[in-house]
Amino acid sequence: MEDSDSDDRLSQLKAFDDTKAGVKGLVDAGVATVPPIFRHPPDPHAASATTTIPVVDLGRPDLGLLRAAAETVGFFQVVNHGVPAELLAETLAAVRRFNEEPAEARRPYYTRDPARRVSYHSNFDLFQSPAANWRDTLFLEMPAPPEEMPPPCRAVVPEYTRQLRRLGARLLELLSEALGLHAGYLERDAGCLDGMVLACHYYPPCPEPHLTMGTTRHSDPSFLTVLLQDGVGGLQVLHGGRWADVPPLPGVLVVNVGDLLQLISNDRFKSVEHRVVAMTPGAAATARVSVACFFRTTGAAASTRAYGPIAVATDDEEESPPPRYRSVTVAEFLGHYKDKGLDGRSALGRFRLLLSSSSSGPISCKQTN
Repeated sequence: MEDSDSDDRLSQLKAFDDTKAGVKGLVDAGVATVPPIFRHPPDPHAASATTTIPVVDLGRPDLGLLRAAAETVGFFQVVNHGVPAELLAETLAAVRRFNEEPAEARRPYYTRDPARRVSYHSNFDLFQSPAANWRDTLFLEMPAPPEEMPPPCRAVVPEYTRQLRRLGARLLELLSEALGLHAGYLERDAGCLDGMVLACHYYPPCPEPHLTMGTTRHSDPSFLTVLLQDGVGGLQVLHGGRWADVPPLPGVLVVNVGDLLQLISNDRFKSVEHRVVAMTPGAAATARVSVACFFRTTGAAASTRAYGPIAVATDDEEESPPPRYRSVTVAEFLGHYKDKGLDGRSALGRFRLLLSSSSSGPISCKQTN
């Protein structure tokens, strides 16, 4: 019976993927119930905790506030970031226009080929995760040739990424100082700004939002993520064992620590799990649109440069603690992340070292599985 159920699920996944129309195609077809492949088990954590996501004014940055946010909540919001409000609005509008074009216009970009710098599909982990998410995504590995991008994105995306690269450099400068390092460490020495990937998400309204998720709980496979979201809402952060809303604020960008920054900071900074809940047609007149900018190494360096914990002591430590992770390339980390899919488990566990001690010797490190 289990083999039969597995074969049936695989057939449903393939049939959905073969449409090359994504979740938007289901909605356009008038689906009234959530298909079984999208149904998620209930989440054990309570929702709507009263957690305030810190707001950092980059015009007058408070390094203590930034450090505390990175070390505890893992998320913060930035104002006075220098990215023009008009550009933010145009970027969201471009992503919406692409996703709301007829399916025939989107299909040429639909692919699961990892070599493509521009790819559109629904659920990168469609065939790995326990349940699919109610969203479609346009991935852009930058710099991507404009002629390879969908027409609605060609004019605005290159300028948006130029602005985000400048912002990323400023954020990494401040985070370097928060770690007690020289300002250029994370950008130049560690190479955290050596690559950018945009994940442009489109979340159509869902007929049965209690049965599925917009995005399953996960942490990000990046050094740093900068998120642009529209006014629909739905983003939640796991804090203190409860889900806390991150309400959208006009002109504000959301920043979160990624797995790779937690690794190289040796757990000083926290890559926190987050999710996006599905929306009902009544709760959101339009689909939710967001653009996540992942700063992580791309190209040849992703498979050749290894990253491991850097020697950083906290204010109450005389020397740096022993490394808690083994060194890993970005390619190896991403490979594991994609193979396991968004299954509710952190990808960092694969690379964590088990610290043990005995009375007869120093601390030793063993890799965990």
